[in-house]
Amino acid sequence: MPLLSDTPHQPDLRNEAANVQWGGRFTAGPSVVMQEINASIGFDRKMWRQDIRGSLAHAAMLAKLGILSGEDEAAIRSGMAAIAAEIDAGRFPFEEALEDIHMNIEARLTERIGDAGRRLHTGRSRNDQVATDFRLWVRDAIDGLSAQITDVMAALAQVAARHAADPMPGFTHLQTAQPVTFGHHMLAYVEMLARDRGRLADCRRRLNECPLGSAALAGTSFPLDRDMTAAALGFDRPTANSLDAVSDRDFALEFLASAAISAMHLSRLAEEIVIWCSAPYRFIRLSDAFTTGSSIMPQKRNPDAAELVRAKTGRITGALVGLLTVMKGLPLAYAKDMQEDKEPVFDAADAWALGLAATAGMVRDMTPDTARMAEFAGSGFATATDLADWLVRVLKLPFRTAHHVTGRLVARAEALGVDLAGLSLAEMQAVEPGITAEVFGVLTVAASVASRTSYGGTAPRNVAAQATRWMEALA
Repeated sequence: MPLLSDTPHQPDLRNEAANVQWGGRFTAGPSVVMQEINASIGFDRKMWRQDIRGSLAHAAMLAKLGILSGEDEAAIRSGMAAIAAEIDAGRFPFEEALEDIHMNIEARLTERIGDAGRRLHTGRSRNDQVATDFRLWVRDAIDGLSAQITDVMAALAQVAARHAADPMPGFTHLQTAQPVTFGHHMLAYVEMLARDRGRLADCRRRLNECPLGSAALAGTSFPLDRDMTAAALGFDRPTANSLDAVSDRDFALEFLASAAISAMHLSRLAEEIVIWCSAPYRFIRLSDAFTTGSSIMPQKRNPDAAELVRAKTGRITGALVGLLTVMKGLPLAYAKDMQEDKEPVFDAADAWALGLAATAGMVRDMTPDTARMAEFAGSGFATATDLADWLVRVLKLPFRTAHHVTGRLVARAEALGVDLAGLSLAEMQAVEPGITAEVFGVLTVAASVASRTSYGGTAPRNVAAQATRWMEALA
């Protein structure tokens, strides 16, 4: 392929009186309203690093194939370095009239290096350019968020190791169910976050195909080396269908779905922190670092960090629903509707990152009141299941029969205002004559948690082993 020949003078993209992008086809500029609704530079400037990376990879490939001269590629590389420095320093002249980050950078490059900047767009379109930039941005976000998830998991595992044997009430329906340990409870969230991290890894693997070179929708007549640009940008391979490449936003939707699920997990933990901090519970205490006061009630210590983590879930879920709605009716290939893809992703990523940071901070900050948790661990007849299990194991009663017997004993204890261990042996034998004094050994909280030795159970030895396994894996 011969080098591109010098072209006649082209108007400066920044000073053209007509539409700054389209030049010869349009003879008048856009209305103010059209310019405002059409421009995305206010938010897509976040992708400037990715845009420059993509352009440099494209230029290197064009130069290798002889489509660009070595001099032009060197000028592009030098010009892009200067532009990156300008943006980093906050001195770049972003212009709404140039619509987006791609044209802002290209126009500035052309100002600096002349026709070499105009040749950069050979063999590509803004359609494949934005698809590439956006994948790169989401991929970078995934890497950062995965590291944050790992940090929260590590914080939870460390708390679990310290409190592997400290009992607390376990709940179903927010009613006391059975005793568990605080460490076991913390490890439940480690498991949730591990799945969140796995979803991000899956999302990254699927998005890691490079659209660059698909051009507007049909590919290009230039003999591009798409494998070269894909490799240069860290993608596994180029996309296989040019129509799909420029119109696919599954990667953004999958990212938002992963974000929404993870935010839901963070919200569940935040809700428990809010409950545990409340006066009726007082299971944990947060320091001044993660609480606020009241403008009128001097005694208040509000768990606002947890409440805001809980609230961010609405923003993130809304971002997913919003983008699904944008994409649901779009025919192939690209449509301007897709400009609405970035703001929800950027916003969700920021909200998710902040929620993860706040959660890691609260987990490391909280001080559990282990004595109070232990006091309540046996409340609400929490060892009733242990009694039923003893009846099955020792007296060989069918479980349903044991369940019925235990229910009658709970009713008797409730009527007397005592817990199960407070019933006399005679009172128990009045319901089931086979019960012996041995039963009292299973009615303590300590005995209850120690007995749950099945894999994944709350027995302190189990919890300590799982916490150690996670800490080693996360390290």
